[in-house]
Amino acid sequence: MNILVCVKQVPDTTEIRIDPEKHTLIRDGVPSIVNPFDGYALECAARIKDKNPDAKITVVSMGPPQAITALKECLSVGGDNAYLVSGREFGGSDTLATSYILSCAVKKLEELEGKFDIIFCGKQAIDGDTAQVGPEIAEHLGYPQVTYALEAFDEGNGKLKVKKETEDGCEMVGIKTPCVITVTKPSWDPRYPSIKSKMAANRKEVPTLGVADLTTIDLTRIGLKGSPTKVKKTFTPPVKSGGIKIHEDTGADTAKTLFNKLVADGIV
Repeated sequence: MNILVCVKQVPDTTEIRIDPEKHTLIRDGVPSIVNPFDGYALECAARIKDKNPDAKITVVSMGPPQAITALKECLSVGGDNAYLVSGREFGGSDTLATSYILSCAVKKLEELEGKFDIIFCGKQAIDGDTAQVGPEIAEHLGYPQVTYALEAFDEGNGKLKVKKETEDGCEMVGIKTPCVITVTKPSWDPRYPSIKSKMAANRKEVPTLGVADLTTIDLTRIGLKGSPTKVKKTFTPPVKSGGIKIHEDTGADTAKTLFNKLVADGIV
């Protein structure tokens, strides 16, 4: 079993602050982390490897050079090899351009690591929340896909069973390889690295693939020029003040007081 996991280094959203005058993100001092959903995707891959020690996990990320830190973190918790896709030509890519670049990277990596049976992605990145890149990679490659996966099981003979989250609970879906699976938050947490695995990951070389390495890429489909998504405006919602607090002895009394207040103000 040959597995590829796509990850992204993102700012820790619990530490993000907004400049009150410029209305832009304050990035200074904000730590970067592996996107949590991508961590779940890597853990899904690692669980398959636990049952099949011959399985190989390759990790790839598109981003600036500092994303190597995130890749080495992934190497410490199950990844065997890691690659960074990076270059100024990729800057400003939206989800469509990003997924296209990654699909070209998949083809290049298959020359180096062999044909991938499964491509795992997190369902979305916490800094964009689009949930588009994983499914778009599948479309670029022409692969079947399962989204909102909680866990995947190797059935052998190029078949998988995927436990998928639904509005009503869960369902089991069968899929043939090669395929793309996007992973949501399961009931378990990703494994922690050991001191030994961290030291080994720090010694591991992480090659960088630039635009010249992706020989099949169409330069008109990457970067700002290749991105149909255009951001016209960003703003910070104003902080509202005022309002009232209602405290009564019981929930029923609180609801009654609130209702009477809304009636008196002509709202209902």
